[in-house]
Amino acid sequence: MAGRDRLTGGELNGAVTDELVSIQTGYLGHGPTTAFTFHRGNVVVTMMHDVLTKAEKALAQAGSDGEVMAAHGLFREQMEADFRAVVERLTGQKVLGVLGTNHIDPDVAAVIFVLDDAV
Repeated sequence: MAGRDRLTGGELNGAVTDELVSIQTGYLGHGPTTAFTFHRGNVVVTMMHDVLTKAEKALAQAGSDGEVMAAHGLFREQMEADFRAVVERLTGQKVLGVLGTNHIDPDVAAVIFVLDDAV
């Protein structure tokens, strides 16, 4: 998006959220029940809630939470190029780094994008 056509504020946050949820749903077959994005300066953060499947929750309750977390790390690695492309296109900035993590209880995930310049 060029100059004045670039999304900002809530429109940017909503567009990033919608596209990242769509990518995650495409890769994993399900998406979070709720998600939101916010940005400040050169950082964009997307939070997703209720991302684990019933099977993953059962595995975590049975003591395999480390394996569930490791699997989600691998999922994030697979989705990272698509996530980067969306954020770069919507912000007009290069993504310098992507950080992400999941938590079992509560069931939340975060993806943090560090950009080369403020949005």
